[in-house]
Amino acid sequence: MIFAVDFSIMALFLPTFFFVSVTPGMCMTLAMSLGMSIGLKRTFYMMAGELIGVAIVALSSVIGVAAIMINHPDIFTIFKYAGGLYLGYLGVQLWLNRGKMALTEMHCTPSISAFSLAAQGFITAIANPKGWAFFIALLPPFINQTKPLIPQVSVLLAIILVLEFICLIIYASGGSTMRKFLQKSNNVRLMNRVAGTLMLGVGVWLAFG
Repeated sequence: MIFAVDFSIMALFLPTFFFVSVTPGMCMTLAMSLGMSIGLKRTFYMMAGELIGVAIVALSSVIGVAAIMINHPDIFTIFKYAGGLYLGYLGVQLWLNRGKMALTEMHCTPSISAFSLAAQGFITAIANPKGWAFFIALLPPFINQTKPLIPQVSVLLAIILVLEFICLIIYASGGSTMRKFLQKSNNVRLMNRVAGTLMLGVGVWLAFG
């Protein structure tokens, strides 16, 4: 199954998505806040809901992309270039980011039910418009039109969920250490620029590869 995706594509996809995932955002901020307030163990409920939401967003994006790829291959090519341009735009935005992270105060207590935590994670993932735009832009460059679609999507989705889970654990278990690290603008700026550089690289690879 893993060979459904070319090694060269995997070598670019893994670091790109990892650094994009680990860059501070809505879901990671939520994981860190909950990890500090209710502990890592109970934060796993939120992570479960968030991962389900991410899977739905990713699958929905892929279904739309697949429909275009199968029925309108010429439009899919244009779509890939548009996605590359959008990734380049996101990369530039990350580079220009001032490196500040808005840490929302979370008033959470251990009395919150497991369902409520899962629902909070799910809604955070589903309601994030940047997540939808990112998946729609990111996935097409890594899909090979000459290979079966389902195996490729299965591998990429599995990688996405594993990397997302790892990043959530990093934030939730980091607690005050992560908070202190991310309150330093230089640290966040460095993370943003690494992720931005990788996204710019994907855009260039898409245009000239």
